[in-house]
Amino acid sequence: MNKIDYIELGGTLFIQSTHKDLEAVASGEKYPNLKSLVIDTEDGIAKDELIEGVLNIRNLLQNLQKSNTAVFIRPRDVVVLRTLLGFENIEKIDGFILPKFSLSNANEYLNELKDTLFMVMPSIEGVELFNQVKLRALCDLLMQHKERILLIRFGLEDMLRQLKMRRECHDNIFDISAPASVLGNFIAIFKSAGFQVSGGVYPCYKDFKGFVDDVRRDLKEGLISKTIIHPNQIDLLNKEYKVSQREFDEALEISTELNAVFAQNAKMAETTTMTPWAQEIIKRAEVYGIK
Repeated sequence: MNKIDYIELGGTLFIQSTHKDLEAVASGEKYPNLKSLVIDTEDGIAKDELIEGVLNIRNLLQNLQKSNTAVFIRPRDVVVLRTLLGFENIEKIDGFILPKFSLSNANEYLNELKDTLFMVMPSIEGVELFNQVKLRALCDLLMQHKERILLIRFGLEDMLRQLKMRRECHDNIFDISAPASVLGNFIAIFKSAGFQVSGGVYPCYKDFKGFVDDVRRDLKEGLISKTIIHPNQIDLLNKEYKVSQREFDEALEISTELNAVFAQNAKMAETTTMTPWAQEIIKRAEVYGIK
């Protein structure tokens, strides 16, 4: 398992553990530009497919070769996680997404992983999304394990389900009042504590313009990495994660400027407050390039 920077995750493609091309995708052979992958044993498969899916993962681990695609598994629950951790060659994967992560199961999940080196992405999908006190309690709990938390994910479709809502392809989630309020609070709590937060799924996989607009809004909201559900979204996202020459030049200047405050393209720039942004831009340029 290699140490992964959250910016390197890019689009995280979800693929069912029962998928016929599982090995080709996980090895990087089928989609060589894919930065990260999640093998799903949870909502992406039916309950009666679980045994098949878990056995597929066990078989995959026998032949899996490390590639440029980071591989994660989403176990169905704590019991399935325990089973997966017992598999031979499980160390070939990079980590786990912990679904429906909540105050009721957080300690169980984390205890299973305490003697491992796996990176973890908790996915918060339940009633905690709507309760600041409970979100802060989860945040405090995760602070004790911060070194293994790659980023925090939220269940966008699960949130809409609980609000009895469904967005159209042309809707941006941050333009709808209730979801925007929930996500704004979520992002503020976790990012202010030093965690990174992933962008949510865009379900309209044939709407390329809508997907691009969604990625651009994610970036404005400070969200890096994004759940993707179709391979046609891979190259679109990688292209959008490139930085402009102006962004790169400004970031480089901020990161090397000796003065605490200086004028930059008719704007005030402060090295102390803007350095985190500058470092992220420079890293994006290293991974995805400059437009």
